[in-house]
Amino acid sequence: MTLVLERLTKAFDPSLGHPLFRDISLRLEPGQSAAIVGESGVGKSTLLNCIAGLERVASGRIHLGEQELTALDDERFAELRKRHFGFVFQAFHLLPHLTLAQNVALPLWLLEKKDKVAREQALAMLERVGLEHRADDWPRHLSGGEMQRVAIARALVHEPALVLCDEPTGNLDPERAAGVLELLFERTRDAGAITLLVTHSQVAAAKAQRTLRLTNNGLIDETVSQ
Repeated sequence: MTLVLERLTKAFDPSLGHPLFRDISLRLEPGQSAAIVGESGVGKSTLLNCIAGLERVASGRIHLGEQELTALDDERFAELRKRHFGFVFQAFHLLPHLTLAQNVALPLWLLEKKDKVAREQALAMLERVGLEHRADDWPRHLSGGEMQRVAIARALVHEPALVLCDEPTGNLDPERAAGVLELLFERTRDAGAITLLVTHSQVAAAKAQRTLRLTNNGLIDETVSQ
């Protein structure tokens, strides 16, 4: 599925019409990755939230494949998000009372997959991130880099069309961060998924195929200048 953003505007307060960002346009094809960079407060995480349907834009349109996301009500968007979106966060968000395999299986359970099928798929995904031997361990026994690898496995296990990442390496040292990003982009590219990454790190951004700077007045493509 192709992701298309058409002239998105987001206001701090719709009654005032004060834009956080405006005129945001972007097109990403399956298998592509892009990193969004910019100053603090310009709305990078807010833009991800708008794409995910967790916040609404003031104007503009978002398409994923043939579906116009901005035309969906909350219930329909939640169903589409469950099936076609994956998320990777800075804080990992692994559930401490679930094993690694169970954490990875969560998106499949939400799609009402049978337990046996969900576990098999979770184990296969853990193998792809090199942690199949830890499947029945608890998150508290992992390093930060290992926890983020589990988070990547969870984000990809249900074969999403779009993976949204908000500072996914912010809690990792540079060496672990580099390995996690390489794994993330390799796995999403192989799966034909689009990866959209928000980061403050120029090193992290450089690993994506495109680097886009978010400003109040739009996105500036900095890929050529790298």
